[in-house]
Formats: sequence, structure tokens, C-alpha cells
Amino acid sequence: MGNVGRGAVCAALLVGVLTGCSTDGGGSGDAGADAKPSVSTSPAAGGAAEVAGSGGRIGAAGSACRLPVTFDVAADWKAESVDGVTDGPGGTGGSGGTGGSGDADDELAREVADALLRQGPVTAACEIDAKPAGHIGFLRVWTGEPDAGDARTVLEDFVAAEDGASGAAYRTFTSGGLDGAEVTYRYTSELLDETKEERALAVATPDGPVVLHLGGMDSEEHEAMLPAYELAKRTLRLP
Repeated sequence: MGNVGRGAVCAALLVGVLTGCSTDGGGSGDAGADAKPSVSTSPAAGGAAEVAGSGGRIGAAGSACRLPVTFDVAADWKAESVDGVTDGPGGTGGSGGTGGSGDADDELAREVADALLRQGPVTAACEIDAKPAGHIGFLRVWTGEPDAGDARTVLEDFVAAEDGASGAAYRTFTSGGLDGAEVTYRYTSELLDETKEERALAVATPDGPVVLHLGGMDSEEHEAMLPAYELAKRTLRLP
């Protein structure tokens, strides 16, 4: 029973990482020390979308999330790095003194972390919380290994790994000299028995692919957060 209990705690903690159950009141997740937030918006090309005002830039060394790309984060959104717990055999107590029970707990924690922090060929690296800006949802960043494939392949594998995804429509885009793939699709939750809109984009970099994913509590929240997604997409650059 002890092992099962500790495994459940690990699962609950890891779910919190990717569902926003915890809050961050400190400054470590700020978009950047030099951020000069703007509340203005500008229409997208052809008037099809709006682009949120920038609250700073992340991706470079010293920012809230070190990534293979940099991009602007919408004003008042809060960026925070997602730290994996599967970095090697030591894990959370693997230095030999706890015997078989500790090893079993570590293995279970690694399996749970892998399931929650990976989707297809990429691993969660950063999440940008919309709650400080008045929305319920996240813009999440996932990264992969250089041999994971081109942007379209990575994006297709990412969507295929999401149970409940359907109706995927792909297209290409270019931003900051990066050629990428983008997808819109519907996600149906069996637990909640509801369907909502989601979208994601992928680019290939010398350090591996990067996927940006925008979900939301429901389709209405998703639409409200699109200007922040468009800002990130249009300001994507290599560091």
C-alpha cells in the first residue's frame, strides 16, 4: 500500500505541472527582466486575427524558459519552465540506501512523468499561463531531439499521440526565417463529454523540433487566447 500511495502522490504532483493546479507567486517565471508590457493589439494580415501586445521575450539564456527558439509572450501571461523528474537513475531517492522499495517508487515516478511530460516525439519544456491575463488556459512549448523529423512529421506525430484528437487540418507558415507547420483540430474529452478547438505549430531547429500548443478550458477561451498564440508565432526566431 505504501508504494501505491507514493505513486499516486507522484501522479498528482505531475498532473499539476501540466494542468495549472499550482500557482506561482514569485518572479522566476516572468517573461524577462527587460519586459515592457504593452496592452495594444494589432490586426493580422488580411484582418483575420489579432496579435497581442508583447510582455517580453523568452527562449534565450536568462529568460524564464531556455529554448531552441525565442518568441514574444503576451502581456501579463506568466512563463515557467517545466522541469522533468526523469534525469537519470538517481531520480528522487536513488542513492542505494532505500533498497527495492525505493527503486520501485522511482521507476513508477519515471513512468508517470514520461506519460505526462511527453507527447509523441516531444517533451514539455515550458508553459505560459494565461490566468494573470484573465483567461483559463496555457500556451505550452514542447521540444524534441534533432532526429525527430521535419516540422510536419513532428506535428503529425504530436497530434496522433493525443487521444481524442480529430479533424486535423494542416498548413505551412514562415516566421523569422523558420519554415513551420501548423494544425487546427478538435479535442474530445471522454471524461467531460465535450469537444473543443485546439491548435499547434512546429518548427525544426538545429537543436531539435519545437512545438507550441494552445488549448484552453473550452473553445471560447481558446478563441480569446488566439492573439497571444499569434504573437508567439509571428515573433519566432532562432536565438
